[in-house]
Amino acid sequence: MSHMAYIGLGSNLENPEQQIRSGFAELGALPGTRLTAHSRLYRSAPMGYASQPDFVNAVACLATELDPEALLDALLAIEIRHGRQREFPNSPRTLDLDVLLYDDRRIETARLTVPHPRMGSRAFVLRPLAEIAPDLQIPGQGRLAELLPRCAEQDAFPMETLPAS
Repeated sequence: MSHMAYIGLGSNLENPEQQIRSGFAELGALPGTRLTAHSRLYRSAPMGYASQPDFVNAVACLATELDPEALLDALLAIEIRHGRQREFPNSPRTLDLDVLLYDDRRIETARLTVPHPRMGSRAFVLRPLAEIAPDLQIPGQGRLAELLPRCAEQDAFPMETLPAS
């Protein structure tokens, strides 16, 4: 049985645009997984720790046979291959991959919370997500179209004019 998962991607080190593009390819190559859509790339200011470069962000949609924990493990393995280090919260990173949504499920384990608990307040997640799933309902948070105006003051701008795929 295939599940629909939305993954947030972010990078601000070592050629961030290439990190995200490579991340798309690696997501689509996961076992039992197909990349069904991805947003354009967005540039956003860092949140939390401000003394670092701007981020490049995007969202991908996957059809996957992986269960949520196996998907998380696969994402962490991709991050490690990209040299991800977790020096302190909100530190600069080569590639960050977050499970935003998994079907319409709510999941709370020691390792994984879905929907991602802060996604509804982050323009760098909501704007690219709206490109590929504008009518999405986020469990426990509301309709995507209702959440977007709450982030209007945040910077998250498309970097390219190419359409999402």
